[in-house]
Amino acid sequence: MGLKRVMSLKLQILGFLVLKMFVLCKAEGNITTLNWFLQETSYTRLCSTKNMLTVNGQFPGPALRLHRGDTLRVNVYNQGTYNVTIHWHGVKQPRNPWSDGPEYVAQCPIQPGNNFTYEIILSDEEGTLWWHAHSDWTRATVHGPIFIYPPENKTYPFSTPDAEIPIVLASWFKGDVMQVIKEALASGAETNKSDAFTINGQPGDTQPCSNTSMFNTTVDHGKTYLLRIINAIMNEEMFFMVANHTLTVVGVDGAYVKPITTKYIMITPGQTMDVLLSANQSLSHYYIAARAFGELVYSNATTTALLLYSGNYTAPSQATFPDLPYYNDSTAATSFTRRLRALATDDHPIDVPKSIDTRLLMTIAINTLPCELENGTCSGPNDNRLSASLNNVTFYTPEIDVLQAYYKNIESVYKEDFPDGPGYVFNFTADPMLTDNYTMSDLNGTRLRVLEYNSTVEIVFQGTNVLNSSENHPMHLHGFSFYVVGWGWGNFDEEVDPQGYNLIDPPEMNTAGVPRNGWLAIRFRANNPGVWFMHCHLERHSSWGMDTVLIVKNGPTQETSLRAPQYINPC
Repeated sequence: MGLKRVMSLKLQILGFLVLKMFVLCKAEGNITTLNWFLQETSYTRLCSTKNMLTVNGQFPGPALRLHRGDTLRVNVYNQGTYNVTIHWHGVKQPRNPWSDGPEYVAQCPIQPGNNFTYEIILSDEEGTLWWHAHSDWTRATVHGPIFIYPPENKTYPFSTPDAEIPIVLASWFKGDVMQVIKEALASGAETNKSDAFTINGQPGDTQPCSNTSMFNTTVDHGKTYLLRIINAIMNEEMFFMVANHTLTVVGVDGAYVKPITTKYIMITPGQTMDVLLSANQSLSHYYIAARAFGELVYSNATTTALLLYSGNYTAPSQATFPDLPYYNDSTAATSFTRRLRALATDDHPIDVPKSIDTRLLMTIAINTLPCELENGTCSGPNDNRLSASLNNVTFYTPEIDVLQAYYKNIESVYKEDFPDGPGYVFNFTADPMLTDNYTMSDLNGTRLRVLEYNSTVEIVFQGTNVLNSSENHPMHLHGFSFYVVGWGWGNFDEEVDPQGYNLIDPPEMNTAGVPRNGWLAIRFRANNPGVWFMHCHLERHSSWGMDTVLIVKNGPTQETSLRAPQYINPC
């Protein structure tokens, strides 16, 4: 009997282990793995054909549809000719910067012929985000949507729409986009502007050879549609409208906002917006259109698509076109952005830091650096080369990624001395600007800031008028969302301006535009350990060095510390 009891106990233990193994395998099986192939694909636009880098041959790339809190693995095979990384824009990646993507910050790039598996870990994101390449200018053609739905047992904080319509705004270059930035950096000149903008991969009928290929979408009268709008454009903020239709903005950057009823939106590169559209107009055809916003236009092209009502009617000879704000209508831009407020309900709470541990005043500037060509003459202002900076520091990309250097204690890769404020103080928004302020600084390099775990942080981005820069700067922070607690014109006043902060329902974003001649204040809690990139999402500005890195230290427990990497991509 004793032997039988022992055998029975062994069988029970074995059965438990088998059951446990099954449960673990089942849980692991719930984490979906996708295979993506980066490959050169032939595309024809604007009467010309070129090969360009895509994911699975698609432009825009494949959409990811997930629920809040999901985890996804994406195995990326680089079959192209350039080094590439992928960034999951707006995904916080808790304790997991290894899959965040920016090259030589979070990882070394995936070289041609190699592959890397990303683990995308969702936390509290809900709404529309996007993914894109984060190596040089490869994101021009390598990008796509991320749609994050409420958990299975939850609903939207607004009436469930009848259907959704993805709207991806992007740039189109007739030539090789990688050569555009390579040539500009070599000569020190301004980069060539794009040849067109696109909506879901198509320029629209304002552009040559584009009439028959224009994107169109069909709607049923009386139904409501969720437009998931992504600005994947390289260097321009955009006005967006649908002719004769009112838009209701309900989400920005993967977080809900108090509904805003508007005729147009202004959306910066890197931003996403969830917008409801009621199909309540007469049965007809209506243009969807977008064009650049900037006080001195960088590109004035307009991209178009068509909204078509289903039903029996005679199509108009000419669809109704929206009355888009003019390219330099800063009043229209600020009138829209100042209305954004977090939803801030019990089901969707916010946690705005009221007391601050670390304060940074960060000036943003387009400037110049001395020419390094042998003949000493570059194509930028005063024969120098164009550059950009934060706090007078132009960021230099290291040859080994910062995250690996931090994790392995590799010396001489970076310095932890990014300044609290600008080393050179002047009237930042003066007009005209003295030419003495154009060329700086002695601190250029891979300089970053270290933050204590769970500390509260306020960053005031101060726009400048150096080189008469005409653009807002959409600043993007990896690893976090932040609260936009204030903004204003002119030079920030540390005594007066904080008194007007919104600490009740500020919008929660991951990318926000800093006015050229103004300032923007953000707050967040540094509760995500890791190495996180912060940069301007105008791609040429980031290429010129308008970047820095925040390192957030580990917390006191394993659950508040950096996750160990499964694999580190070699440099």
